[in-house]
Amino acid sequence: MRYNYSKLLGRIVEKGFTKESFAKQLSMNRTTLFKKLNSDSEFTQCEIMKAIDVLDINPFDISIYFFTPDV
Repeated sequence: MRYNYSKLLGRIVEKGFTKESFAKQLSMNRTTLFKKLNSDSEFTQCEIMKAIDVLDINPFDISIYFFTPDV
């Protein structure tokens, strides 16, 4: 399944990160993050938990940022 990460990308910018600096916060390289944002690879549960901490996302909103289907 492909997901739409536009809300996540908006939050990354809102919090002052670039994709590259956000990838570093998640301890992954830029290419890996780009693959995940393009739905070529999936975020792990650990990566999602780290991302919501870094981006100050309410855990109840995880589905909005990580599981919105790309239609």
